[in-house]
Amino acid sequence: MAALTQTIYRFSAPGRTEIGGNHTDHQRGCVLAAAVDLETTAEVTLNGSDVIRVVSDGYAPVEVHLDDLELREEEKNTTAALVRGIAAEFVRRGAKVQGFEAKVHSTVLPGSGLSSSAAFEVLMGTILNHLFFDASLAPAEVARIGQYAENVYFGKPCGLMDQMASAVGGMVMIDFAYPSCPVVERIDFDFAAAGHALCIIDTGADHAELTGEYAAITEELREICAFFGKEVLRQIPRSEFYTALPRLRGNVPDRAILRAMHVYAENERVELQAQALRSGDFDAFLELVKESGRSSWMYLQNITPAGAVQQQAVAVALALCDTLLQGRGAYRVHGGGFAGTVQAFVPLDLLNSFRSGIEAVLGQGSCHVLTIRADGGKREKQS
Repeated sequence: MAALTQTIYRFSAPGRTEIGGNHTDHQRGCVLAAAVDLETTAEVTLNGSDVIRVVSDGYAPVEVHLDDLELREEEKNTTAALVRGIAAEFVRRGAKVQGFEAKVHSTVLPGSGLSSSAAFEVLMGTILNHLFFDASLAPAEVARIGQYAENVYFGKPCGLMDQMASAVGGMVMIDFAYPSCPVVERIDFDFAAAGHALCIIDTGADHAELTGEYAAITEELREICAFFGKEVLRQIPRSEFYTALPRLRGNVPDRAILRAMHVYAENERVELQAQALRSGDFDAFLELVKESGRSSWMYLQNITPAGAVQQQAVAVALALCDTLLQGRGAYRVHGGGFAGTVQAFVPLDLLNSFRSGIEAVLGQGSCHVLTIRADGGKREKQS
């Protein structure tokens, strides 16, 4: 008698690139983001127990018991925290979660600014949604569960952009004015047809240990909001903020004021970027990308960690882009900043020399040419 073959379920979730909207999502602002062709995948088999086991390339195995889904302080900043938090939210919603084995492989490099954590969260959420909840949750809800796990269980105060872009797929403009029901608009645009390649440059500096730098941005903006009795900048009219500047100075850090200035302008830029892409005005789009980069460096100040002198990897990468692009294309800090990656839109006729110039300084394989992936987190067809 032939042995029964165990069913293998396959899932994938893409990394994401932030096209516009640097640090606006946690202020209920607007972002322009896209799923990319680097992905995190899993082969899943049910194990008939109450234990989720995750084995990822290059990491220690993770084991989470489904009868113990309470938050663990000592588990913060670990993969186990994400798995536990996501499972807890599905159980809270009524899903009959069972134990499984997941073999995970990823081409979304950790610390790369393409959001390997969000891809993993969306992957786990997609697995639970399809296997134990009849795929009843929309991608946006899977994204929110991932954000919850990262905020509460993992301990990182991220916004929702990364998870939303990974879960939904394609290029999207997202308005987070009402975070429980964000407005998501799909935008179709072919960068290659516009004569440019979308490049992500790995600066070689890992942002995994920089949670405090990211948290400082939200904490400082919270001081601004508290001055007005509000929760986020989106609730404070821009004109009211600028009128209050004489009173704000001395009551909040100057860096907080500058960071707020960035957020207000960046929200407007996202809408203008989306408008430029819809109308096919790629030159206008590139100018807005450059403005975003300047604002991130001057006002948001997420290029170099506070006090860093010996290591300024993002600043060096931006300076290389400035030199190699010869006034063409556009470049900016990508994602959270401080380490990780830089984004560049490179004219196709400069691509080879640009990539060679970057990799001569930052190392072989540091310049990634990406394409946009149409699908978000999904269950792959059974072979």
